[in-house]
Amino acid sequence: EVQLVESGGGLVQAGGALRLSCAASGFSFDDYAIGWFRQAPGKAREGISCISKGRKYYVDSSVKGRFTISSDNAKNAVYLQINNLKPEDTAVYYCAADWNPTYISSCADPSYGMSHWGKGTLVTVSS
Repeated sequence: EVQLVESGGGLVQAGGALRLSCAASGFSFDDYAIGWFRQAPGKAREGISCISKGRKYYVDSSVKGRFTISSDNAKNAVYLQINNLKPEDTAVYYCAADWNPTYISSCADPSYGMSHWGKGTLVTVSS
């Protein structure tokens, strides 16, 4: 059974940093891609980044500048480092997993339909 558990969220001041963790089980990182998404209050879920077969993808350049995805296969974990947090980063952050897609951008696309999702971790950034 695929399971994903996010952690590391919390309340942080603007300009601060957080490292979110996604503990994964039930699949091999060789076979599955893991993506990070977020959903702010009243807004649609948006993709941030994903990692697939060791390759990293970021939705856009502005994200890549402050967000860094990484993985530790030995620990079955994927991380999202977020620097210089802004109030607009306030959201529930989710990790999701699915078989490696043909196009890596798919695993950070909310409309792609990743099969497995964690319950999310809340990040609140105060100004």
